[in-house]
Amino acid sequence: MSASPIAVVKGLWGGELPEFESLDAVNELIGVLVNGLWNSLTRHQKRSDPFRLVRPKVTRTREGLADLALMRQQEIEGFIEGLFVGEEQVDLPEKASAALDTLGQLRAMMVGVHQVSVDESKPATPSDIATTTKHLQELTRIAENEINRVVLDGTRARRQLMSSVGSSRPTRH
Repeated sequence: MSASPIAVVKGLWGGELPEFESLDAVNELIGVLVNGLWNSLTRHQKRSDPFRLVRPKVTRTREGLADLALMRQQEIEGFIEGLFVGEEQVDLPEKASAALDTLGQLRAMMVGVHQVSVDESKPATPSDIATTTKHLQELTRIAENEINRVVLDGTRARRQLMSSVGSSRPTRH
């Protein structure tokens, strides 16, 4: 239900922070990754500020399609990896679990689109590429909705857990 930003940052280097030349270098890393990225991600725990995936300008070419599919695949993988924080299982509410299943399916679709788009032996007309690019843009919106469902349901469950922990007071005799 909770994750330490420092533990996540350590995970980027296999569980240990790298050696730093100075305290300023440590502070810079913490400032960017923890204070900047981590804290900016927490604002998406509100329905009024949903998470959005990167919106690059995509050329309607095989390469553009392959790049978009690979980027979406990596974004979904990164979200899931960050959610699990090295654990094999995470206890999630039912809706969040279903959303995670959908994200897994979307990731698999992105893998497939990427593989086909980089395979020059597969035919692809400009119309096919344009249509598939539009479909990926629609799938992007679905992925964002599912990511936000996981975040909001997880946040709600964590708040409920925390309020139930604090509400049990000992009886005074």
